[in-house]
Amino acid sequence: MKRADSYEGLQKDIRRLKTPSIDTWSNRYSDKNYKIIIETSEFSCICPKTGLPDFANIRIEYIPAKDCVELKSFKLYLVWFRDVGIFHEHVINRITDDFVKACAPRWFHITGQFNMRGGITTTVTREYKPRRAIR
Repeated sequence: MKRADSYEGLQKDIRRLKTPSIDTWSNRYSDKNYKIIIETSEFSCICPKTGLPDFANIRIEYIPAKDCVELKSFKLYLVWFRDVGIFHEHVINRITDDFVKACAPRWFHITGQFNMRGGITTTVTREYKPRRAIR
């Protein structure tokens, strides 16, 4: 028997969401390993269960290869989530997939620290390393 408050099916099509594109620019120092850190405390999305807003600090660290992420397009990408019902874990995985697809970094790490809700803070992290280094 299913409970009336079940989470089942709420994120079934999450991988098929059409997100905005993330623009890039050509890295003229692609022969060097250096880290770029992007942080925002303005991320928000909607809890798919309650419909209430969720807020988070998002921190991205990456070592670029051929391309770097253009910040204005990335900001617009993040703002897009404002009206999307999505679990915290799915947010971090989706941002990782889209970011890596856009710029194919040598290394990538993301931390999403979501504000307290019901006395619980959620922090979700993910790391990406390509199987072989991209030059």
